[in-house]
Amino acid sequence: MRSPLPGCYRAGLASRVTEQAEQPTETPPTTPSPAAGPRAGTGGGGAPGGAGVRRRILADLTPFRISADYRRLWFGNMVSWVGSGMTALAISLQVYDLTGSSFYVGLVGIFTLVPLIAFGLYGGAIADTVDRRKLGLHSALGSAALSGALAAGTFAGVANVWFLYAVIALQSVCQALNAPARSAMIPKLLPPEHLPAANALNSMIMTTGTLVGPMLGGLVVGFAGYKTAYLIDAITFAASLYAMWRLPAMLPDRTGTKRPSILEGLRFLATRPNLRMTFFSDFCAMILAHPRALFPAIAVLWYGGDARTTGLLVAAPAIGALLGGVFSGWQGRIHRHGLAVLISVGGWGAAIAAFGLTRQLWLGLLMLAVAGFSDTVSMVFRNTMMQVAAPDDMRGRLQGVFIVVVAGGPRLGDFLAGTVADLTSPTVMVVGGGLACVLAVTLLGLGRRDFARYDGRHPVP
Repeated sequence: MRSPLPGCYRAGLASRVTEQAEQPTETPPTTPSPAAGPRAGTGGGGAPGGAGVRRRILADLTPFRISADYRRLWFGNMVSWVGSGMTALAISLQVYDLTGSSFYVGLVGIFTLVPLIAFGLYGGAIADTVDRRKLGLHSALGSAALSGALAAGTFAGVANVWFLYAVIALQSVCQALNAPARSAMIPKLLPPEHLPAANALNSMIMTTGTLVGPMLGGLVVGFAGYKTAYLIDAITFAASLYAMWRLPAMLPDRTGTKRPSILEGLRFLATRPNLRMTFFSDFCAMILAHPRALFPAIAVLWYGGDARTTGLLVAAPAIGALLGGVFSGWQGRIHRHGLAVLISVGGWGAAIAAFGLTRQLWLGLLMLAVAGFSDTVSMVFRNTMMQVAAPDDMRGRLQGVFIVVVAGGPRLGDFLAGTVADLTSPTVMVVGGGLACVLAVTLLGLGRRDFARYDGRHPVP
């Protein structure tokens, strides 16, 4: 069920249609319809071959063209994610600078993860009962203020690791409130057929922030110190705040309780098998075939490398994920979203198993990049299913569950990978985990055939 599009979008679309009607068409009258397939010598849609091929392969930018609100939101989030990536690295460096202990650096992850999981579900419930624009605006403002507090504390000479822990824990609370509200806004800004393209573009935000933010953070800390990195992060939130401020009101369609109810969302999910399958399939990849914790050992044992090799192993899946967003133009033409999820999760497992069998670094990096590419494809269609197949007043809670799965699943995967590798070997864990992922997602697909037949044009949760 999809709520009516906001008036600003309907008016903008009507204006665009009118403008297009007044312009001469770009293709001759004899051009066949899209349903008949592209003409010879064209890339589809009557476009010249090169341009048509680019549209079919590269990311679909239609969401940018038809929705100024989405365009501003995307840009604001991109800038904010890069700033947050800078702060994440700066925090780790400062904690190590203060303590000289890797254990205390590891606690940064704990103080980030626990509030994110604890408040993720509740943040989704709140997003289903209040104006999502205001919730996103206030939570983003809180994150900006906390980054400013980090900068102010560093300027004032506050050298206390527990102050850093407290700030990053509060920032995780703000993120847990912001993410469900922000994600639940997208279906009100765009029509359903453009949601896969929007989710592919959104995947580029997270990946770019993860790759570029820490690199910039290292440079800024090296040249100008921690306080400058924190101050830049606080300033970058201005882009996100401006985008949120320009949005129309985003009140959810209330068909259930007006009070934040986590249990109501979980009960809804329990009766929607296709939506449950999106989470189960993701668990197959993130728990069974997640070798990240083994990268330091693999760099030495398999490739005779060092910390630089470990860095390459860590970066390879992220680069593949970024390419999955860049080369996502084909995804908008896929309607069997459930089948796409099953195939892409199976592709992740197969790529991880192949990675475990190779001892050539370039080939191992390639397999990790393929796994990252597959993960982006899976994420795009899983997010689209949650946004389209769920009623508007449940979207926030489903995104809250999504946060818990995304935050908690890889940590369980790290624990399982480390345990099995110590009991057997990294090779057994990586190859066996990849094959187990393929087997598990195949059994899920066979056990729930309706999921494989799910059609995004006729969503059934």
